[in-house]
Parts: sequence; structure tokens; C-alpha cells
Amino acid sequence: MFRQKGQIRAIIRNVYPCVENGKYAIKRVQNEEVNVWADVFADGHDVIRASIQYRHSSEKKWQEVPAFEIDQDRWHAKFIVAKIGTYYYRFTGWADYALYWQYGIAKKADAGLDVSIELLEAEPFLSFLLKKTKTDEKKYVQLCINTFTDESKRDEAIKLAKSAKLTALFQKYPNQPFVEYSDPYRLEVEREKAVFSTWYEFFPRSSSNKQNAHGTLKDCIKLLPRVAEFGFDTLYFPPIHPIGYINRKGKNNTTSAGADDVGSCWGIGSTEGGHTDIHPQLGTIKDFESLVKEAKKLGIEIAMDFALQATPDHPWVEQHPTWFKQRPDGTIQYAENPPKKYQDIYPIYFETEDWENMWVEFLNILFFWIKKGIRVFRVDNPHTKPFIFWEWIIAAVKEKHPEVIFLSEAFSRPKVMEELGKLGFSQSYTYYTWRNNKHEIIEYVNELTNGLMSETYRPNFWPNTPDILPFALQNKSTHIYYTRYFMAATLSSNVGVYGPVYELMVNEAINGKEEYFNSEKFEIGHWDWKERNTITQLYTIVNKTRREVKALQRTNNITFLQIDNDQLLAYLKVGSDGSKVICVVSLDGHHPQASQLHLHPSQIGKEYHDAIELTDALTGNSYTWHGHSHFIQLSPEQPCHLFIIK
Repeated sequence: MFRQKGQIRAIIRNVYPCVENGKYAIKRVQNEEVNVWADVFADGHDVIRASIQYRHSSEKKWQEVPAFEIDQDRWHAKFIVAKIGTYYYRFTGWADYALYWQYGIAKKADAGLDVSIELLEAEPFLSFLLKKTKTDEKKYVQLCINTFTDESKRDEAIKLAKSAKLTALFQKYPNQPFVEYSDPYRLEVEREKAVFSTWYEFFPRSSSNKQNAHGTLKDCIKLLPRVAEFGFDTLYFPPIHPIGYINRKGKNNTTSAGADDVGSCWGIGSTEGGHTDIHPQLGTIKDFESLVKEAKKLGIEIAMDFALQATPDHPWVEQHPTWFKQRPDGTIQYAENPPKKYQDIYPIYFETEDWENMWVEFLNILFFWIKKGIRVFRVDNPHTKPFIFWEWIIAAVKEKHPEVIFLSEAFSRPKVMEELGKLGFSQSYTYYTWRNNKHEIIEYVNELTNGLMSETYRPNFWPNTPDILPFALQNKSTHIYYTRYFMAATLSSNVGVYGPVYELMVNEAINGKEEYFNSEKFEIGHWDWKERNTITQLYTIVNKTRREVKALQRTNNITFLQIDNDQLLAYLKVGSDGSKVICVVSLDGHHPQASQLHLHPSQIGKEYHDAIELTDALTGNSYTWHGHSHFIQLSPEQPCHLFIIK
């Protein structure tokens, strides 16, 4: 069948960004610019025009901004998203008969041809303008109408017909009798923290200053100034819920727990409660609300762990037995990730016939903690639950609370991690933890920041986690701990660290594994919370610079620079406000390294003869560069530059 408007001439193809034909939304944050491109063309030689239309889901009327041709039939437009929540955008295209008329009459007039008929053909275009223009503009349009029909004013008429002022009016008030629209595509807008955040993690039960004493939420409040001092804006706690007694794990993940063993805090649930309860030794809900309030005063948000699993003595096991898969002998299979075994955890059986009630229960857990002031959740092992569940629950939360942020803890296969980003997770853990040499780092960051993946997947770089002590950190080298955090915090705008083991450079691992020996996952840690050293000084300086310099508040604005030494890594970041930083890192912890850094002045908006003024935020030293080649030397004692360009 023919389309309802067979007169439509424009064709729209290859809208970008668009993820899988619009199946998934692209992501932005509030007040960010959205750039969209499309191929727009038509048959024949008419003048083609295009625009981008967009609206927030709460609005019915589309807003429209013009698109501009940047290459043959390739058009570009941009707009700002002012609200958080869901937007829709679409490209439009049409044959602009008014501009084609103006183009044609100008060509004929310049060739000395009679244009009497052509002047009369302007009538419908000018009549349209009379209906749309403002008072002062109407006078000009009426002048054109009067002059075009007066044969005695032919020269003046031609001048008006060719005028830039008339062109501007045609462009300002486009006549679109037969406009084509692309499909509408979805855009999810989150608050700024989704793209720029600085996370610190510690175990609340290790917060006490007393040896072998179980920490409390009140002890955590006392540590908030330390977190703020180092410049972290998000404090993440592993699960704070009651811990099961059945099959409780002992120290170092042993299967038999002693009387004093506290178990894994990811073994959630006991007779003392489940996912909406707090471990009694940590304190009360009131204590938790006080913690959230005190953190907010210091500019810190508390992030909670959302771990969908249960211990054998979790209330769910008795109340909802069908939520767990029964084995032929009537027992329930505990969680496994061979060769690892988690006898203290029952995985959720998502194929249960009672799945709808189960999903609602999980959603209500999130709503419970949101009501207590939580707006950030770190989600444990989301890749082990159905994708469709995450798509539903994230959308359900954001429908009521679009400000909520979800961090995906999915150290899984690349396509699985990417899919979780498409489904709505605001941020994700990454493979940065295992990218060490120059080639690996450049290749991986380019993979994350280029192409469609960058539209849906926001990386959060963590050098370590309670689960992972990478081989690179299994030696007490200040250089490696220093550079790994420095790169994480300057390559990625979202960064996190598990402390205080990181700044104290705790490096004892289980032999042959990337796991902490005497892991805090299974016991209470005792730390010197007053310790200040080279790493805490780095936290303070780098995190402060991140807050002050917009160039460090985005990830996808990175350019790797040529530096002719495989032990030196250099990269440039440019902010939307024009701020610029150059980071240089030595990957060698044993010897000094030097090379020429190649930076063309045009890369930072300079002319070749301009002086480039820089200050190193790490040392306070200032430098002046000329030309495009600059000598760099770093040592194990001073392994990084964080140059701020003036």
C-alpha cells in the first residue's frame, strides 16, 4: 500500500547515535549536550532541510532545532537535556520549496533571464510567512509581496527575492507540507553523579578503633571526615544485613566457622532478619538514617549493596520455598562458581512460578532503602540474574525515582557487561583491574570510549575490590599503588577504591590466586584510620583536582598522545568548558624514564608560535612549553604528571 502522504520526498537513514534500531536508550546526564547525525536526502535537485526534534516523556510537544549539512547528505544537530528522566528524539527532513524557489530565481536573474512568472510563484511562500512572522518581520514580507507584483519595480523585486533577509525568514519559519520523520529513539538522562563519581569502600564492621571489636554505624559516622578529607563523594558499604548462621564461612573462606567467626556479609539473612534489616551488631535503622544524614552534610552519598541471594536461614527460605530450586533429594543447591563453593548462600530460582510476587518483593527492597535516603546502589553479580529482570526493575525504580544510580558489579564476559549497560545500569565495573601495560590500557580505553558502546556503557575504574587483589598489587610497591589509582582517576570520570587496604598497601594474597589472605569478607579488620601517607596524599590532590577541573569529569573526551617510550603513557582530556589536562605516567617502578612528548598546539586550541603554560597539580611546579615536542622525565619516586593547561 502507498503511504498516506505520497508527496513526501525526503529520505532519512543512518541516525546516530541509535542502539540496535532504538531497542535500547542512549545515555546522557542533566544539562549535557546531545549530538545527533543522520543521512537526509531526496530525489531530484530540490533544496533539502533537516532538523532534530526532542521532548521529555512528561511533555507532549516536540521541541525543534535546525540541523546543518556537514558533508554530502550528512546532517548534524544538537540539543541540551535539561531534566532527568526519559527523552525521545527524532530526525526530520523535507524538501524546502521556498528556498528552492529562491535558489532558482537567483540563478535565472543572474543569467539575465525574465523572472516575471517566478516572482508571482512566490505568493504561497510569502503568504505562509505572513501567518508566522512577528510584526516587524511582517512589514518586510508585505514589502516583498507588494514589490513582486509591481512590474515597475522589477529590479527591486529581484534584489528582495535574492536577499539574505528573506532567506533567513524562510529558514526561521520553514514551510513543511510534506515532512518525513525518523523513528523516535529513547534517551535516558541521569544526574551528574552517573558520569562523575569518586567511590570509597570499607566494611562497617571493621570501623572500630578497638582490636577485635565489631564496628558500628556510629563508628562509621566518626570516619566520614576522613572520607571527605580524601575527596571521595560516594561511600559504599558491603551488605549491612543480618548474616546467616547455617553453613557460615570461617576465615579465608573455610567451610567450618568457629564460634567467633562473623561470616561473609554477602551471606544475607538469619532469624534476625533479611534484606530490609540491619545486622544487630552494627546498630539500628535510626543509626543508619543518622549516618546518611551526617554523610550528606559532608557532600558524601552512602551507596548500598543490592545482593539478591539468601542464606539457608534467611526468612525467605521458610516463607517462599519455591523461590529456591529443590534438588531430587529435597535439598536446595547452594551457589557455586567452580572451583569456588558458597555453601552459605542459596541462589534465587528465577524460573519459579511465583516469579511475579518475587520480583515485587525485590523491588520493594529498593523502595525501602530509597525511603531511608539511599540513591546509589552497587548491584552484586547482576550477570547471574535474568537480563529481563534488570530491565524491568531499573525502569520501575526510575519511573518513581529517576535520580537513583545503579553500579553493575559484573566481572563477566564483555558482551554480558555491555548488555547490562544497555538495560539501564548507570555504571559498571571494568577490566581496568587487569590492564597494566601501555598497549593494553590504550586499547581498552579506546574500546570503551569510541563507538556505540560509549553511548550505553559507563566505566567505573577500580584498582582493587574485596574479591580481587590483582597480581600487579601483590607487592608493597608505592609506585604501583600510586600509579594504578592515578590512572584510574584520570582515565575514567567514575573511579572507586576498596580501602583502607589500598592506601595501607595490604598485599598478602592466597598463594597463586588474586585474593586477599585474611580477607575482610570473612573476618573483622583492624586498621589505623589515622594513617596518612603518599597514597592518601595522592587521593586528596587528585580527587580535589577532579572536582575543580571539568576535563577530568568525563571519560569519553580522551586523546592518547604520542610519546616515544613504551614505559611512558600520555593522554589529553578536554572539558566542555574548555579546561584541558595532560596526564603522563611512568609504568616503570624501578628506573627513571624519559622521552619526547608530541603535542601539536592545535590539539589544545593554540597556534604553533603560542606559549603553552602548564602547572603540575601534583607538585605545584609551573612550566612553559613551545612547539610540538616536549621533553618528559619521570622516576619511581615521582611517576606522574597532572598538567593543568592555563
